[in-house]
Amino acid sequence: MDMNKQEYSKYVSRHVPRSKAARNMLRAFVSGGIICTLGQILHSLYEKVGMESEAAGGAVSVTLVLLGALLTAFGVYDKIAKFGGAGTLVPITGFANAVVSPALEYKTEGKITGTAAKMFVISGPVIVYGVSTGAIYGLILWLTGLR
Repeated sequence: MDMNKQEYSKYVSRHVPRSKAARNMLRAFVSGGIICTLGQILHSLYEKVGMESEAAGGAVSVTLVLLGALLTAFGVYDKIAKFGGAGTLVPITGFANAVVSPALEYKTEGKITGTAAKMFVISGPVIVYGVSTGAIYGLILWLTGLR
């Protein structure tokens, strides 16, 4: 098959799959936005029942982690994540999913060597680097007197 550059370019453009980046970004934006909107609704509801704003924020975090864990346990979160992609990974519900998924996957190996040992396989590095970064940042602020 003898082709010049122009013919080859046409051939390639016909056979290369189209990018789904725009669709994926829209889905991530919508799914992450829905999760964050749910968080804001919960915050408003908690304040309405008499909680102070800071306490309501903590209650929202706990509620979203619980919802993420329950949805993961029932196999619903994976379906949401398949649609929403990164939009479901970034909020706190993604953290709950990252803890519960390995725990469920390895539960057949036992409570200690399976569930407990594997629970933080995915989220463990996030916790370690998050805490370490926070400590270093706090130390820098303390040493420079900027706090």
